[in-house]
Amino acid sequence: MAVAAGGATTAGVRLFSVPRTLPAIRTSSFVTTLSFSKLGSFPGRVRSNEPARKKLLVIRAARTKSQGVSLGFRAPNFQLPEPLTGKTWTLEDFESYPALLVMFICNHCPFVKHLKKDIAKLSNFYMKKGLAVVAISSNSVATHPQDGPQFMAEDAKLYNYPFPYLYDETQDVARDFGAVCTPEFFLFKKDGRRPFELVYHGQFDDSRPSNRVPVTGRDLSLAIDSVLSGQPVPSVQKPRCILP
Repeated sequence: MAVAAGGATTAGVRLFSVPRTLPAIRTSSFVTTLSFSKLGSFPGRVRSNEPARKKLLVIRAARTKSQGVSLGFRAPNFQLPEPLTGKTWTLEDFESYPALLVMFICNHCPFVKHLKKDIAKLSNFYMKKGLAVVAISSNSVATHPQDGPQFMAEDAKLYNYPFPYLYDETQDVARDFGAVCTPEFFLFKKDGRRPFELVYHGQFDDSRPSNRVPVTGRDLSLAIDSVLSGQPVPSVQKPRCILP
């Protein structure tokens, strides 16, 4: 998946129940058998002032690092439907949580396919420790009909996603987040009444579909462990949206 906002490019359930009471947070890394994907493609619509000339911009994987957001970036609000349940979710639904993981994924991307089971496994592990998780698909059905709402719901059931898998039809939310590829991970933390602030925007781990590196989820899990234990997250992070 690769979307562009202002020309930036890159490469490339479901019953989520939000507990009323947060469980006690314990620190223990999730490092088992997970797998990260390479860069996917994410077709992005570009809005024009000329209503008669709608343009569809398709951006493919490229050796371009995402420059969209920086650490400290505040999570933008959103209001998106969940195809599986028909429920509409907003950022406010996660306000009671100390941390929020926002993942931009889709159905068809081979790099997301490489990780689907492991994304569900990692999410399930950390949601029990108090992490809120949400996944968003912003792909255009004009170019990738297999990423449409009906198929999103089927994927959510098939992989038993424990988080809501939301549909960003206009791609506005992807632009607001600065998302440019799939999968792309945004980890936010929240201190009291302060807004969610970005503390991690990097890779899942070093595994790729073709490099035979075992999947562990190490990079993302270490960041989540740091946030849930009140420790600082290292500012040096391996970018997700760049071809190895």
